Amino acid sequence: MYKVYLVEDEKNLASLVEKYLINEGYETLVFNNGEDAIKHYDDNASLWILDIMLPGIVSGYDLLKKIKEANPDMPIIFTSARDQDIDRVMGLELGSDDYVSKPYSIRELMLRVKNLLARSYKNTSLNNNILEFNGYKIDFDKRIVTENENAIPLTSKEYDLLLFLVENKSKAFSREQILDNVWGSDYFGSDRVVDDLMRRLRQKMPNLNVETIYGYGYRLTI
Repeated sequence: MYKVYLVEDEKNLASLVEKYLINEGYETLVFNNGEDAIKHYDDNASLWILDIMLPGIVSGYDLLKKIKEANPDMPIIFTSARDQDIDRVMGLELGSDDYVSKPYSIRELMLRVKNLLARSYKNTSLNNNILEFNGYKIDFDKRIVTENENAIPLTSKEYDLLLFLVENKSKAFSREQILDNVWGSDYFGSDRVVDDLMRRLRQKMPNLNVETIYGYGYRLTI
């Protein structure tokens, strides 16, 4: 299920858009100001809908910059009541994927959301807890990974590492962060176990597209 984050200070509009998003089958989280939204800038969302003009000290531009710093591939739709080219240009220059001027048609917004999600995740398909990407199929219920219908013999830790990477695609993690999330915060030992586990996972799944960030850690791109 796709997770859509909506940032809109007009509460009546936010409530209406939220209902449409939920009706489309999206898990939806709504924020009415930038201060609340920026606390979730690095969440594992699927798409953000951001209003430029927000109350308080955190603007839509500030929020966009923060989200893109954490996840450059995050799909974002910008909205604004000011029908000015400068808003559209600035939003696109900062990394926004689409722009909608207010007042807008909710149905048009839903179509833009659907199309952007389809473009952004065209190499993946999530259905009945099964994820397919780059020739691999992950069955989350059975904890089984296959390639061309042949099971890939992953250990429990290799699978846990794979799951963590897939759930946080395009995000960079340090070795220490991977240790905490895969081994647990109570693990005591060298962070080089991360390199060893990653090496074994890459050998078994060479099309995984895991980037090494030298001196820091790893990032999965799909």
